[in-house]
Amino acid sequence: MTDRKNSPRLDDLHLLIVLSQARSFTKAASRLGVSKASVSTRIVNLERAVGVPLVRRTTRSVVLTDAGLQLVEDIEPSFNRIEQSLSSVEDLAGNPRGLLRVSAPVALGRQRIAPMLPAFFQRYPEIRLELDLSDRFVNLAQEGFDLAVRHAQAAPETHVAWVLRESRSLLVASHDYLQQHGLPRQPADLRRHECLMYLRDGSAQSWSFERETGRKRGERVGVPVSGHFKANNSEVLREAVLGGLGIGLLPDFTAVDELRAGQLAQVLPDWKPVGFFGDRLFAIRPWTRQVPRAVQCLVAHLRQGFETIA
Repeated sequence: MTDRKNSPRLDDLHLLIVLSQARSFTKAASRLGVSKASVSTRIVNLERAVGVPLVRRTTRSVVLTDAGLQLVEDIEPSFNRIEQSLSSVEDLAGNPRGLLRVSAPVALGRQRIAPMLPAFFQRYPEIRLELDLSDRFVNLAQEGFDLAVRHAQAAPETHVAWVLRESRSLLVASHDYLQQHGLPRQPADLRRHECLMYLRDGSAQSWSFERETGRKRGERVGVPVSGHFKANNSEVLREAVLGGLGIGLLPDFTAVDELRAGQLAQVLPDWKPVGFFGDRLFAIRPWTRQVPRAVQCLVAHLRQGFETIA
């Protein structure tokens, strides 16, 4: 039987769970609000307490040993239940509170989410928020995020998801570009134009369209496209389109204001771009039996805010 003086501390066991998710001493320290040296020392103490190595350190990452993996697998469900119970009790206490870590695309976060936050904090002053803007698809559970806002065709079945709004893609160009190079009449005409593409791993060098009018409504066509400029940020692509560099395929939240102001023109309005950006904007979180009130409040606030975007 283990001597109680040398038994593992519960907070060190929780640290091991966080380390297994973060795979980095630095990231684990950041999530827990402690120093990297403290994380390293506590893991060493935990290994001494249990009598076996739990972590294998490499130059690039941290990997758990078989013993470490088994320990995390055994204790993580209990810590999850404790966390859910604490959230339930806190929710009974009155005002929603706590820290929310949220991931969102860069352009969407800057243009749409950030302007919604002052009213949110005024309404919920006891909620703290960390907004991480990145166009990569983060692993919510492993990286410790409570919520992600993403374009998608459908939400993953393993997550809790809310639809924030319907979304659409817009094919746009500047008036100067169209005057110089002509107006495409059919999707096939895009082969002869400078097309400004969103840079994404594994993305095909083509755009797909669905006819929205006429006898052939619903017909789908794909067109190979090319151009001298690509970027992995829709704001940058919008600026390139405004500068007359070519025709861009953009999510509506990035280009709708410029369309209304007459700065941009919609190209191929009888054809709907499909299959690139998702048709819906989702708020997604790892599945749990109970969703904390702070998360529910943020989702409700975002849904209300996105209703104002046509």
